[in-house]
Amino acid sequence: MKMNKQILIATNNMGKREEYQSMLAPLGFEIVCPKDLNIALDVDENGETYRENSYLKAKAFSKLVHLPVIADDSGFEVEALSGFPGLHSARFAKEYGNDYERAGAALNEKLGDNPNRRAKFRCCICFLKEENAEPLYFEGEFPGIFLKGSHGTAGFGYDPFFHSEELDLDMGICPEEKKNAVSHRGKALRKLLAYLGENRPAAE
Repeated sequence: MKMNKQILIATNNMGKREEYQSMLAPLGFEIVCPKDLNIALDVDENGETYRENSYLKAKAFSKLVHLPVIADDSGFEVEALSGFPGLHSARFAKEYGNDYERAGAALNEKLGDNPNRRAKFRCCICFLKEENAEPLYFEGEFPGIFLKGSHGTAGFGYDPFFHSEELDLDMGICPEEKKNAVSHRGKALRKLLAYLGENRPAAE
């Protein structure tokens, strides 16, 4: 089965785009975003799980393009806050003008003096080869510690507030290559890569 060399990622987040492109480029795929194709679509992510939300996005965009579509939903879960903000991570940040420095500080206020600072990122990727194809799901988790304050400016979103247990390194100062090796999205992506590797584009 041959696959188009271009794949649409259902987001205009440049951080995500770079992360996907860096990992998919070796297989010959090129990532394009909705704005590259002059598509303006705001999908109502009203699912109750990461899987449902990723499918809603993938399905909506696959109706508009003749390309395979990748959509993911991810969240930052603080254990002592019963997994909050989780599915609502982006919406929580939006309450603070998409300023994740302020959103992270607000989460710290909610946590207060609770000594349990365990947290994790979770990601679910939905891949649709075409609109009516069976959706494929690839998931990953990234355990660690929620920092009391941000450290560094690397990554995006809540990264500067997160310490990776696997790397023993704060994500705000972590090189992208190291982050991709252990991150929630990196783990889910490697599962997707294993699938796509069997469907590598034909050589020019």
